[in-house]
Amino acid sequence: MKLTKKSHSCVRLEKDGRILVLDPGGFSEEDAALGADAVLVTHEHPDHFDEGRLRTALEANPAAEIWTLKSVAEQISAAFPGRVHTVGHGDAFTAAGFDVQVHGELHAVIHPDIPRVTNVGYLVDGGKLFHPGDALTVPDHPVETLMLPVMAPWNKISEVIDYVREVKPRRAYDIHDALLTDLARPVYDRQIGALGGSEHLRLAPGTSADV
Repeated sequence: MKLTKKSHSCVRLEKDGRILVLDPGGFSEEDAALGADAVLVTHEHPDHFDEGRLRTALEANPAAEIWTLKSVAEQISAAFPGRVHTVGHGDAFTAAGFDVQVHGELHAVIHPDIPRVTNVGYLVDGGKLFHPGDALTVPDHPVETLMLPVMAPWNKISEVIDYVREVKPRRAYDIHDALLTDLARPVYDRQIGALGGSEHLRLAPGTSADV
């Protein structure tokens, strides 16, 4: 499986000539979802869900489909009847040849005064990769590659480190990093790498790795 990092929380997975895109939101490139055979969206926040990017992808590929939770599906399903699938915790499906399991139900707490929206994570190909969206969900399955939300208004570095320790992946790649400045990246790299207990890696947007 080829993993390509896009900006912020968006990643592209390629296998057997097919492409699966996760969370092509407003902080990612305009063409982040273009060329996708399937798109997964974790939740409704605009840095993860951008209707324009999804419309571009589905209009470019009439066979492309979306899997997401109800709050997102309600906003786009009318435009693409039969191509938007609603999922929730415990569901399993196949998208673009990738086997996907759904884990999690709620977004992490930003502040007690802010209502929590729904959020799901996606476990791909039996644990080859896990993208949690905006939550520190621990799937009930071993994870080889964890997409790690490294910096957000709802987390701090101690929580990120403890999350890596709890999931125990073989490797963790940074996502949710658009707000992390270049000055701060070495601090995060050093502390997560030293204390997380797993290989900690970072891909620049547009670069790829085999996982």
